[in-house]
Amino acid sequence: MSTRTAATRLGIAVAAVATLAATASPALAADSTSGSGGHPVYKGRVTSKSGLNLRDAPTRGSRIVRTEPYNAIVPIFCKTGGDNIGGNHLWYLLTDGTWAWGSAKYIANIGAAPRWC
Repeated sequence: MSTRTAATRLGIAVAAVATLAATASPALAADSTSGSGGHPVYKGRVTSKSGLNLRDAPTRGSRIVRTEPYNAIVPIFCKTGGDNIGGNHLWYLLTDGTWAWGSAKYIANIGAAPRWC
């Protein structure tokens, strides 16, 4: 199995488990200090002047789910390895309603770096 396929499958599994946990426990999902399963909610700021394409897998060629504008604050669930973008192979799984992946190259951490998926 290729690294890209493994990362994509891992991301989908993490998103599915987190979605189920949030559905089962809405109080945890709404808490600003902890996410699904009691994990902290990390935040980042979009640094790409033209906005950031968010994708359905941590790869440059995957489907674009939505776009976040420059300077937007985004909630981050976790990070994983994926396609190398400008020397950075990390991708963040964002959790604000639609689970989507964004290249960490264009998201500046606010506070602590996200945990690994």
